[in-house]
Amino acid sequence: MHSYLSEADPGTRILRRCDELAAISKPGAGVIRLYLTDEHKRAIELVSGWMREAGMEVHVDAAANVVGRYAPAQQGNPSLVLGSHIDSVIDAGKYDGPLGVICAIDCVSVLHQEKRRLPFGIEIIAFGDEEGTRFGTTLIGSRAVAGSLLANELSIEDRNGVSIATALRDFGIDPARIGEAARKAEDILAYVELHIEQGPVLEHRNLPVGIVSSISAQIRKRVTLTSEPNHAGTVPMRLRHDPFLAAAEIALAAERIAAGIPDAVATVGQVDVKPGAINVIPGHVTISLDMRARSDEILTGMVARIDGEVTRIAEARGVVLKTVTILETRAAPCSPDLIGKLDEAVRGAGIEPLHLPSGAGHDGMAIASLAPIAMIFVRCEKGISHSPLEAVEAPDVTVAVEVLQKFIRDMGEGQ
Repeated sequence: MHSYLSEADPGTRILRRCDELAAISKPGAGVIRLYLTDEHKRAIELVSGWMREAGMEVHVDAAANVVGRYAPAQQGNPSLVLGSHIDSVIDAGKYDGPLGVICAIDCVSVLHQEKRRLPFGIEIIAFGDEEGTRFGTTLIGSRAVAGSLLANELSIEDRNGVSIATALRDFGIDPARIGEAARKAEDILAYVELHIEQGPVLEHRNLPVGIVSSISAQIRKRVTLTSEPNHAGTVPMRLRHDPFLAAAEIALAAERIAAGIPDAVATVGQVDVKPGAINVIPGHVTISLDMRARSDEILTGMVARIDGEVTRIAEARGVVLKTVTILETRAAPCSPDLIGKLDEAVRGAGIEPLHLPSGAGHDGMAIASLAPIAMIFVRCEKGISHSPLEAVEAPDVTVAVEVLQKFIRDMGEGQ
């Protein structure tokens, strides 16, 4: 009888599932699967089926995360948590998030086929929102699990004016019960996530996998600049108070400041200009500011400098300024003990371990408040991510999942 494990090569069977999950998407150049949408619901159904096939008990929690549990040899013991996210950016690739979920399921599938139980349980969480594409904030799923999602965040709205609370309700989840997704620290041994690197370091070093040392701190803001819209042909340049030009100047200031700080970045990724007419000086402009650095201290200093420039530019151009912080996460160092165990697993695959920081945010940032965390990076072609061009090779995925499998088994022997 044909089964998932009938394909002997882990990388091949895992990438086949990545293709299957990627087919659940809104039409576009790449994958479009946003939190609390019909596509998200269909992805939950598919991933839940894979988890059940791997011998797991499955439920959808109060934040729309899919949780699969592979019971321990002795009931009541805590769990090793594995996972990643199944939401996407707009026109995403197939692997950012889903690869980690599917590789984790593969590991449990093999254990289940062997009828092997470990001293600890294994839980796989397919987080519903990591990217923050729909609502602008991020890590909704993992912050709910960590108990750090704030009640007032449920009022945050998407571009269509639908709040998180309303979207949860429409999805069949009572937003008043989202706190029930929170987990207790004593129930979790550790959190380990496998993820594509989203950078070029592993490819440059000709390595299939790497081990993450830490995840950068991050602050996201929405900056709104307003003035009176006016006719593009009748108002002299010297008399204008153009909020778009203020926004452009802010973007350049953020670039200049971040470029002068090692391991720091600042990005304006969204610009909303109203009324948006070709012959009207804009009256209302909103931009996003995404600022990251390898430490909390460096990020705090950079943000203070950028904030100062935002205020100065708005005043100089005579526009009204409103700034809202929509996300603030601390840097998350990975556990030295877990890094050491991953080092052993990587060496067991005949590869010299490479430690590297993650400039991208991950669900581990939220889970770090509950348990020690670790991450495995997988080489991706040219370091491209958040793009339909995102690509990984089956042999690299095979190495990565075998490293994860060895790590899990070694942890079991050490309990």
